[in-house]
Amino acid sequence: MNTHENVQDYYGKQLLSSSDLKTDACCDISQVPGWLKPLLSRIHPEVTSRYYGCGLVCPTLLEGCRVLDLGSGSGRDVYALAQLVGPTGEVVGIDMTDQQLAIAERYRQHHASEFGYANVRFLKGYIERLDELELEPGSFDVIVSNCVINLSPDKDAVLAGVMRLLKPGGEFYFSDVYADRRVPAEVRDDPVLYGECLGGALYWNDFITLARRQGFADPRLVEDRPLEVVDPVLLAKVGSICFYSVTYRLFKLDALEADCEDYGQAVIYKGTVPDCPEAFSLDGHHLIETGRVFPVCGNTWRMLHDTRFRAHFDFVGDFTRHYGLFAGCGKVIPFDKALGGPAEPAPCC
Repeated sequence: MNTHENVQDYYGKQLLSSSDLKTDACCDISQVPGWLKPLLSRIHPEVTSRYYGCGLVCPTLLEGCRVLDLGSGSGRDVYALAQLVGPTGEVVGIDMTDQQLAIAERYRQHHASEFGYANVRFLKGYIERLDELELEPGSFDVIVSNCVINLSPDKDAVLAGVMRLLKPGGEFYFSDVYADRRVPAEVRDDPVLYGECLGGALYWNDFITLARRQGFADPRLVEDRPLEVVDPVLLAKVGSICFYSVTYRLFKLDALEADCEDYGQAVIYKGTVPDCPEAFSLDGHHLIETGRVFPVCGNTWRMLHDTRFRAHFDFVGDFTRHYGLFAGCGKVIPFDKALGGPAEPAPCC
């Protein structure tokens, strides 16, 4: 069987519920934020029992948005997102596995009655071939994916399709499994390890390169946690490789730079994003408290100013003066010494 056939067999026939997984990838309900639990409680139990995600892909401020879920499975995340976008928004789920799509479709009317509106649809397709589906380029505010990209044999094509479908200022918010090193062939080619989201996991640094190659200049890490392989047979196969469940957010913003550059800018959060009255978390390094002047690099300024978050911030500064690299963002000037005055003439080689 090829990669697609292996994944379809594993998720369509071999796994009957999330309890059949051989890692602790699925998020425990205790890890779910309080505001999300009531939404999940309204989703049919058969849909939630077939949930195989490794993270939470419900970013803030989705009301009225058009959202696409790549690898939507039985529809758990789609039905959670449907409540967040509300009756004026839409959620489209894409999956390639007939058995999973059948469950999602079976309860579509059930959830429309439960929510009081119908704003969901499902399509059969491959996430590497988004251009083959009847989806208009530049038509989605947010695209999400939950532990699926690692299963794709062509991850470059996935991100290229995401870039094509996002609106300018749109966001790709997704969870996936990454490794601390490049996964060797014997792990990558094992059908069970691949189905468990380990065999296809990217080395994290290769993902950064891939994202930038497809136009996402500044991937932002939202959260991460180590994964435990609970099956002893699989643990012996993976050896010392460490795997992580990681959530990233990527913005479609042409003006983003490769590094965090300092333009003397700042933002002030108004405390107006729903369920975030005290602080807004952009990523793992930017918790912006309400009312506080918060210095930011140019990229962060654009991620807030040129996206759906703009109305919730006041902005200080522009791009007229550059001060070099933004301090504390992980990169420093590579030269041994920066002189305050004119440099001495260098001797000839």
